[in-house]
Amino acid sequence: SRKTQLLLVNSLTFGLEVCLAAGITYVPPLLLEVGVEEKFMTMVLGIGPVLGLVFVPLIGSASDHWRSSYGRRRPFIWMLCLGVLLSLFVLASLFALNTRPLEIAFLILGIGLLDFCGQVCFTPLEALLSDLFQEPDNCRQAFSMYAFMISLGGCIGYLLPAIDWGGSFLALYLGGQETCLFSLLAIIFFGCVLATLFVTEEVATQADVLDGPALKDAPPKLSPPACCSCQLSRSSCLLQARHLMQALRNLCTLLPRLHSLYCRIPKVIRRLFVAELCSWMALMTFMLFYTDFVGEGLYHGVPRAKPGTDARRHYDEGVRMGSLGLFLQCVTSIFFSTIMDRMVKQFGTRAVYLASVVFFPVAAFIMCLSHSVIVVTISAALTGFTFSALQILPYTLASLYHHEKQVFLHKYKSKEEEDAARLDKKSAFSKGHLSSQKLPYQNGHAGSLFSSSSSSSSPPAAGSALCVSSSCDVSLMMMVGEPDSVAPSRGICLDLAILDSAFLLSQVVPSLFMGSIVQFTQSVTAYMVSAAGFGLVAIYFATKVVFDKSDMAK
Repeated sequence: SRKTQLLLVNSLTFGLEVCLAAGITYVPPLLLEVGVEEKFMTMVLGIGPVLGLVFVPLIGSASDHWRSSYGRRRPFIWMLCLGVLLSLFVLASLFALNTRPLEIAFLILGIGLLDFCGQVCFTPLEALLSDLFQEPDNCRQAFSMYAFMISLGGCIGYLLPAIDWGGSFLALYLGGQETCLFSLLAIIFFGCVLATLFVTEEVATQADVLDGPALKDAPPKLSPPACCSCQLSRSSCLLQARHLMQALRNLCTLLPRLHSLYCRIPKVIRRLFVAELCSWMALMTFMLFYTDFVGEGLYHGVPRAKPGTDARRHYDEGVRMGSLGLFLQCVTSIFFSTIMDRMVKQFGTRAVYLASVVFFPVAAFIMCLSHSVIVVTISAALTGFTFSALQILPYTLASLYHHEKQVFLHKYKSKEEEDAARLDKKSAFSKGHLSSQKLPYQNGHAGSLFSSSSSSSSPPAAGSALCVSSSCDVSLMMMVGEPDSVAPSRGICLDLAILDSAFLLSQVVPSLFMGSIVQFTQSVTAYMVSAAGFGLVAIYFATKVVFDKSDMAK
């Protein structure tokens, strides 16, 4: 059923967030323990987001044009999940090593791989949700469940490192605190990945993409003669080799391809991206430095003080109280995720989105001005409203843009037009080998349509553009570029990847500049002032977002 599919997909969302929340929040102390300096520690934590900025749009574009019997999204999801499992295995087995240089190298490798694969995996996962639930109301409900699972996973992920696993019965089987924690994360995540095996991905959508509307009136399919099959096989191999050589020659165009993916963005996506970037920069500035703000600003602790001193004890108490505030933020986000669909139906997407963006700088200014731990903690918890809205509404807007492409993305070709144009490009070469045969291949296997010269007047199948290309050929060409090909149609995974790039970029920018700002002002209150400032900028750009057809007329 539809609800079962939604639960199966979002179980992986839950597993990913548990691993990221537990793993990424647990590793900074580990880096410091093995001797990595603080300035290099932030650089290590930035490896995942920086790599994500490079590869997320490429993976999104490749996923939109992938062809396989497992669909367009799940092969990429499984590949990235394999990277997450590998990173958890590296981190779990790390503490059996005795040599310090090797330990540091593997720790950095595990952290970078976990952060990169975990964050990038959300993009094809979001696209899979959009493919399965295309109607605006269904899509909003699906992403409400998605945000709910992210918040729930965050709650569990923040709590797991706080448990003394070394003194539990699991330590007898899994090892010490660190080994037990990462082994447990690997077991939880593997179970969540298995759930995706039962997802019936894009059954109707995949058929429509490959067959196209022209096939609906096509003549009955017949099996081709064996001699023609051999000729087709040779032709297929020749063209596959040609495409592979073309792709290898164009590897040097990877950066221009990346530049074109980022620059050729529709206006509606560009406006949503800028609003998302400013909103996430405000929220991430708050989330990344909130515990330090509480420990130093409210509890007047000193993080570099010697253990056991009053200054260090006050700081540690402040960090624990800050962690409680972030945990309550996740709880609040869970609550708003459950009622977001009703809020949108009652007040509209525009009102709810703008209210969530306006609410954050108000809460941030309260945290700047108040010296009460209770008031600051309540304000931090209420930012879960903004967090929940940013996890739901931008993705439902992107799905709306693609659901009504003629209104919001009218400049971009449909999939059928793209396939027909690519067929025309390749017809000259194909006719030399397949003079009167039109044999579409689906999911890398030969189809069963064989038409004689008397039936050559029938309309060409949109899927026949893929008759001599495997899924790897198509996706590799889309990733590195194909100069002679037609302009590709715009798939939703690419636009979701662009929105996710805003989230990744929002982690990099505060890490680069906030340390210098705090050092210049000599006050950790600068963290919250900066977050509020980003929030005010986000309000302006949020008013420019396209929410419905009337905004296009403006």
